[in-house]
Amino acid sequence: MNDNSLRHVYKAVVLSKLLYASLAWWGFTCTADRQIEASVRRAVWSGLCAANDPSLSQLVADMDDNLFDNIRHNPHHVLHKLEASRQDHIYNFRPRRHSYSLTVKTDCRNFINRLLYKDIY
Repeated sequence: MNDNSLRHVYKAVVLSKLLYASLAWWGFTCTADRQIEASVRRAVWSGLCAANDPSLSQLVADMDDNLFDNIRHNPHHVLHKLEASRQDHIYNFRPRRHSYSLTVKTDCRNFINRLLYKDIY
């Protein structure tokens, strides 16, 4: 098999298994638990994926943002009812990622809370 075909197989099989349901479990991991990224670094070393391909944490962050945007913009989405209440601000300091009111941060491992508080500083 040539290198290009091996890269496609790696992305289709291995990365898809690593990213399976990552939106549910990634928020519950800490830095020590994320040693799974070492397998991706080994794949770069062995030539199964390119060095400029996004890391596993970048792929998960992109998937998080994509799901959050789908929840925000699709009123028929299953998770749309979990959305925080919108709040209109009269001040104009800097643009925010969203117009939702931030609740008391009790459990940041919840997907919605995690994305509401993402990049607020």
